Amino acid sequence: GLRAHGYRLEDYLIGKHIGKGCNAAVYEAAIPGAGHLPHGRTGAAEGGSPARGDSRAVEDIRKRKKMKPHPNIIQVIRAFTANVPLLPGAWVEYPDVLPSRINPRGIGRNRTLFLVMKNYPCTLRQYLSISAPSSRWATLMILQLLEGVDHLVQQGIAHRDLKSDNILVEFDSVGCPRLVITDFGCCLADERLGMKLPFTNMYIDRGGNGCLMAPEVSAANPGPGRSINYSKSDAWSVGALAHEILGMPNPFYRQGGGHLESRHYQETQLPALPDSTPHHVQFVITLLLRRDPKKRPTARVAANMLHLHLWGAELLTPAPSSLEQMLSWLRCQTLLTFLQVGRNRDSPVETELRRCFLANLSFEEMDEAMELLLLCGNPLREILT
Repeated sequence: GLRAHGYRLEDYLIGKHIGKGCNAAVYEAAIPGAGHLPHGRTGAAEGGSPARGDSRAVEDIRKRKKMKPHPNIIQVIRAFTANVPLLPGAWVEYPDVLPSRINPRGIGRNRTLFLVMKNYPCTLRQYLSISAPSSRWATLMILQLLEGVDHLVQQGIAHRDLKSDNILVEFDSVGCPRLVITDFGCCLADERLGMKLPFTNMYIDRGGNGCLMAPEVSAANPGPGRSINYSKSDAWSVGALAHEILGMPNPFYRQGGGHLESRHYQETQLPALPDSTPHHVQFVITLLLRRDPKKRPTARVAANMLHLHLWGAELLTPAPSSLEQMLSWLRCQTLLTFLQVGRNRDSPVETELRRCFLANLSFEEMDEAMELLLLCGNPLREILT
């Protein structure tokens, strides 16, 4: 049956080249007659030796290790190895990493890893270049990234290369952007190490995107017994990407002379966010960009703050909410989500986010989110100290 298809390169019709990175080239692909895979997206690592992320992927396939699915994380439909073919555009886009049997000067290996994924309309960078999402949709987009990052942290994975080119976009039934994190070629996903990478010398790979490295990563100094804790680094990157989602230049990109360096910027140097951005959302972004990871909220707590901003205004009063009030609100959220899921076969983004919130509910993290939001009206100087 069709379930057996898609594990050989010969099963696919390969279309045009649509992208490339340090470890892979990306092509459109389809399996003729396989209605459930109408437009595949296949990535092929063409390097002379597999990059660290690719070798981990091969090892994961052998162990049949799978990450739990999540609406904001790319799902790999098929994964297999095959001989490197001469694909369209290869001579122009990546001639040096073709194997010598194709290019006598090439340094690539004969076999490589192929990953098949759903094809999305555009990347986040492409979407933001032609669209300006409303304040509410921008908040939902930031929240989706936080939910995706929280899911990775729960699985013991640090992406380490979050940027708008590595986030794909599609649209729900009302046109709201649905964001999906992709490109895990630089991720840290080692069960032995967890979220801490031993950093004994400068030759150890800290990740892929130098501009959007969290301060604890970019400013780390190697030495005996030292390590880098990545548990909050991707959340910091979401704070930086939030500027792009809100229609601003990313302050950490080298655009002119006014960019910030994550290694030594001061939090008071961060640019003011648009006045149209709700105060709670501005506050969350400010906290995500705290230099000290101990003073930075986790992705889960930051996500809870945005959930409360969107749907829990009655809990954010100067007078502390009672446990009964919180339970009543949670019952309403659960019933509303249940009804929305039953009504829609394809869940809108807002419904998916409510489900993520309820699935990861922790009263301790809820309390922390509420306590932080109650500080929102305080002067920035007081918060940063």
